[in-house]
Amino acid sequence: MVTTKRMKDQFSVGRLTFTVKHESWDGNIQDHTDQGISLLVSAKIDGNDTILIRFNCFDFEKSYIYGPENDEFESTQLYRMDPVVDGNPINWTIGVLRTMLPAMLVKAGYASIAAEVDLNLVSEMLPDLSIAATHLAITARNTVKHGRGTDIFEAGNIRFGLEMRRQQDGNGGLAIHVLTDLNGAQGKSYAEEVEILAFDCFKDGPHYHYGPRNKNHQIYWDPTLILNPLDWVLRQLSNRMLGPMIERAGYPGVAADLDQHVLNDVLPKMMERAKEMESFGLPLEVTPSGITI
Repeated sequence: MVTTKRMKDQFSVGRLTFTVKHESWDGNIQDHTDQGISLLVSAKIDGNDTILIRFNCFDFEKSYIYGPENDEFESTQLYRMDPVVDGNPINWTIGVLRTMLPAMLVKAGYASIAAEVDLNLVSEMLPDLSIAATHLAITARNTVKHGRGTDIFEAGNIRFGLEMRRQQDGNGGLAIHVLTDLNGAQGKSYAEEVEILAFDCFKDGPHYHYGPRNKNHQIYWDPTLILNPLDWVLRQLSNRMLGPMIERAGYPGVAADLDQHVLNDVLPKMMERAKEMESFGLPLEVTPSGITI
């Protein structure tokens, strides 16, 4: 008889526990700026919960690790999924678990646990695991909706919105929002303005967002190396990095339509105003923006 229980997206089959989690990785702390689903196969060993195999089903990081907590391994046993050949990483993971779980457990260094696995019982559980992972991938995605700013600078097919932001904890600083009309256009009966990049030049934890309403991959600046985030942003904009950054955010069509001549005309004025706003300091009241959705 299969014992399958659902507790915080956990499923148990015999000695094994299958756990589904959503994770966000910061680009400067965890090697990638990424988010997605991790699927963990674990068991109790010497009374301790131990991860036997880890599957990373993320936007960029698509990989699996044998024995991530096995101290007998001298190096990480990490292998990549091929997004071209393997397709959806969650579906690929479910398929591998259905047929190859015992062999993978042996590779991870847990042959005795592998010998106890009943693949028929595992297969009975996998549809529920797949549903839970897919649901979490959709519902737990971290996106954010900022305000558009108080000072707007039109620059062809995009616009910049500047604002000084204060958070509940007193942190804050200058925010630069890169906006575009993805559907419709200003002056028409229908227009949808979307923030495609956001730079939060805060005093504490300064960072920027690729596609805040899309994939929302965040990178935190290293304050030891980047002493002035605003100068860093303005330098990237001046060095023609805006196009590649917009493409990285998931909007290649917007990047292709950028007019560098228009940008060159707008940037000096925007730079001057940005530095002026930053010199005024934070607003007295908390800024009503930065809503996680």
